[in-house]
Amino acid sequence: MSSDNSLSSELSKKTPVFSLKLWVLIGICVGAFIVLVLSILSVWVASRKKTRRRTLDKFSTSQIPVISKEIKVDSVGFNNAQDGTGGYAITVHETMSEKTSEKMYVHLAKSKSSEADTISQCSSLYQNERACSSHSGEEGSSGTTRKPLYLMGGIASASPLIGLPEMSHLGWGHWFTLRDLEIATSGFSAKNVLGEGGYGVVYRGRLINGTEVAVKKLLNNLGQAEKEFRVEVEAIGHVRHKNLVRLLGYCVEGIHRMLVYEYVNNGNLEQWLHGALRQQGPLSWESRMKVILGTAKALAYLHEAIEPKVVHRDIKSSNILIDDEFNAKVSDFGLAKLLDPGESHITTRVMGTFGYVAPEYANTGFLNEKSDIYSFGVLLLEAVTGRDPVDYSRPANEVNLVEWLKMMVGNRRAVEVIDTNLEVKPATRALKRALLIALRCVDPDAEKRPKMGQVVRMLEADEYPLREDRRNQKSRTTSMDSTP
Repeated sequence: MSSDNSLSSELSKKTPVFSLKLWVLIGICVGAFIVLVLSILSVWVASRKKTRRRTLDKFSTSQIPVISKEIKVDSVGFNNAQDGTGGYAITVHETMSEKTSEKMYVHLAKSKSSEADTISQCSSLYQNERACSSHSGEEGSSGTTRKPLYLMGGIASASPLIGLPEMSHLGWGHWFTLRDLEIATSGFSAKNVLGEGGYGVVYRGRLINGTEVAVKKLLNNLGQAEKEFRVEVEAIGHVRHKNLVRLLGYCVEGIHRMLVYEYVNNGNLEQWLHGALRQQGPLSWESRMKVILGTAKALAYLHEAIEPKVVHRDIKSSNILIDDEFNAKVSDFGLAKLLDPGESHITTRVMGTFGYVAPEYANTGFLNEKSDIYSFGVLLLEAVTGRDPVDYSRPANEVNLVEWLKMMVGNRRAVEVIDTNLEVKPATRALKRALLIALRCVDPDAEKRPKMGQVVRMLEADEYPLREDRRNQKSRTTSMDSTP
């Protein structure tokens, strides 16, 4: 009892702090400590929520298109198939069903908070390059690599995505913000416009890491533009080939839909054949055939090396970009269609450019890779003759390039179809071989058209026999000189 009385008397003693009793002062201190702890916790929780909200706003301003039929590589190796196309045999599998492929968008805001936190901590320098698709020389690849280098035509060079700040991980590229692309294009300045059409406008830009890019800004009609945006990401987001323009990423923000490509610095085939670049001098026969061969290799890759195969549907001279070494870069996959092996597609709405569209597709809507082959044949004739596929300024029997060419060949006047602007004419055999290949590609019977792999071999055969002839001629000359 005495100890309890002593403790009570001690607690009842007045303290120098406002003459408060000791037990009252202890209670005030404990209460203040509890309030302080609760305040700190409240501030921390509020800060945490604000950070998470910013993260979600950054990565879920709208919806992210998902590749409907994602191309993944199980194995890559040299292929000695019976058709002799060579190159790489790529074993692939689809990760989504056909029904699922129609649902190409998903809200990141619906993701778990832990997933959002993980995304916010990702480094673009590591994450994006960790899974960036690798190049595999001329034949291309749709595989992945952990190395921050990619192969372009067999030469390793630094990825154009290295050095960009932290942003969303796409696996094959970057998800750019509207602000990123505004800065890159100087606010979408008119002086940076590279071209424009029904789809929108293409701007030249420079990313903060110094990489030059072409920014394709689609028009804000969220119908066809939205569809073309999804198709283009779906068609070439994963694939890599030296003759395909590389898609580096895209922007989805509000109503804005933009695609970011590598910048190809030497115009396109249409500009060289018919446009302003002709002022630099006519494109030589060798350069034309190099562009044509590169285009053929790109189409052979899209049709025969990957699954699902890609039918471009809009092969034309303005969609064949040219770099400073006159390598072709096939671009603009807004109308592309993905088809499974042996599959064809019937549509009620024919897409493409007048003069390049295959007759069976124009008449019935029946689409497969043979439609691209017809368009390629027209492109080859355009390169040989320097004439537009359809030119109403010419006499009635010369308006359609294909029909005029058939008439000229039938009248044994093939040598007269060569572009008159060419300073150095090709050898007669090289000209006839090119015309023969083109005529096979534009055969009215789609089944008689060659595959693109066969076209590549025929075009390459146009070069090598001539070289062999030179070697044989040289060896015969040497032999004659050494004869006593």
